[in-house]
Amino acid sequence: RQQKWKSSVSTQAKMPPCDFVPEKYKSYPYEHMQKIREQNIVPSLRMYYKKPLLLHQGHMQWLFDYEGRRYLDLFAGIVTVSVGHCHPKVTMATQKQLARLWHTSNIYMHPSIHEYAEKLTSLLPDPLKVVYLTNSGSEANDLAMFMARLHTGNFDIISLRGAYHGGSPYTLGLTSLGPYKHGVANGFGCTTTMLPDVFRGPWGGSHCRDSPVQTVRKCSCSGGVCHAKDQYIEQFKDTLNTSVPKTVAGFIAESIQGVNGAVQYPRRFLKEVYQLVRERGGLCISDEVQTGFGRTGSHFWGFQTHDVVPDIVTLAKGIGNGFPMAAVVTTKEIAGSLAQNLHFNTFGGSPLACVVGAAVLDAIEEDKLQKNSEDVGTHMLLELAKLRDKFEIIGDVRGKGLMIGIEMVTDKDSRCPLPAEEVGQIWEDCKDMGVLIGRGGLYSQTFRIKPPMCITKKDANFAVEVFHTAVHRHMERAA
Repeated sequence: RQQKWKSSVSTQAKMPPCDFVPEKYKSYPYEHMQKIREQNIVPSLRMYYKKPLLLHQGHMQWLFDYEGRRYLDLFAGIVTVSVGHCHPKVTMATQKQLARLWHTSNIYMHPSIHEYAEKLTSLLPDPLKVVYLTNSGSEANDLAMFMARLHTGNFDIISLRGAYHGGSPYTLGLTSLGPYKHGVANGFGCTTTMLPDVFRGPWGGSHCRDSPVQTVRKCSCSGGVCHAKDQYIEQFKDTLNTSVPKTVAGFIAESIQGVNGAVQYPRRFLKEVYQLVRERGGLCISDEVQTGFGRTGSHFWGFQTHDVVPDIVTLAKGIGNGFPMAAVVTTKEIAGSLAQNLHFNTFGGSPLACVVGAAVLDAIEEDKLQKNSEDVGTHMLLELAKLRDKFEIIGDVRGKGLMIGIEMVTDKDSRCPLPAEEVGQIWEDCKDMGVLIGRGGLYSQTFRIKPPMCITKKDANFAVEVFHTAVHRHMERAA
């Protein structure tokens, strides 16, 4: 069924067909929903778009609003819908479990937690074989910090500037993005260090990152040498020598920064940092909340693209395709440090969550979604790179698999962020043409493309064409 609506922006792009028919919307009128929002929902939960969407149903890569209007979802509920909205396999497994057993807590055994623990840990390298299931990424990172401090007997944890590791009081110390900081004491024992951003940072060149698309910055580095990486490592050593004690509890980083707009580090940077941290007695934590479960394409886990094995891995978002679940995976030895006293999570590893998690892993394998992420993601990155070469305001296109960032600038020489209001106009136009994209970066200047991993090349072509139209319209407005 084709859309019933006419786009308010003219584009040559034709939305790929979809034969799924959504149910008729039967809830409150839009205006009543707005009123409830104003009166009964906390204002800190801000919504996207000038006229926020009222979404009603989802099917794989598609979302439908209350008027039956169809959208291509390129943000997946903030990088969370991994295998597709209401994926039939995951839905069926969940429905079966709903009728069987919802909850027991960890005080008893139930089949699904054991089946899932075995299945999940089989996908991680030795010695990462022990899992603690939680409900959210913030909770997982919170626990990872706690474990690192308990196990090492040290307190200080280092994170990268621009990182997002959660919004809980504990993890806010690791999160290093101004808009998330509240005026209360947080971050005791947390130190941030320079972000090795090869586009926006002081050093960067044309061979630095593990991506089909490199920066437009020039460098004279030859094979195996990366001047930018060496400079950022010197900055990290400087942090070790000035800002933390001789021994640290750990270091945490995302494989590719998510909220900050798919920022990638120079190759081998993380490998060298891990070594430096371990020399100081610290544990290395990889936050795979956005980069895990095949999204980067070439590997199942983001840390594998850096040729490292962390001591602790945190997982969330795509782990449950939208079901609230998360996990910390570590070694038997580190997990043992937590067993000295009681540490309990009522809903972590619930029968429902574990069945969902297992079905998601099956769907990733059966639908070949890691390979699809690599194929469609690489295709999309290369098409977007053509737009970067065409438009002065597209400063950088980057990423790996279906983890893509498009950084908007006033011009490529200054790399000055395009004002948020102008970025907003392009973003609104994309939505009006039926494509939903995320936003990120310190100045909200970066578009984030992290769709359900089931999207096709046809969907990608449609999205690129829509984005092209929106940027072209913006240039006409500016002129």
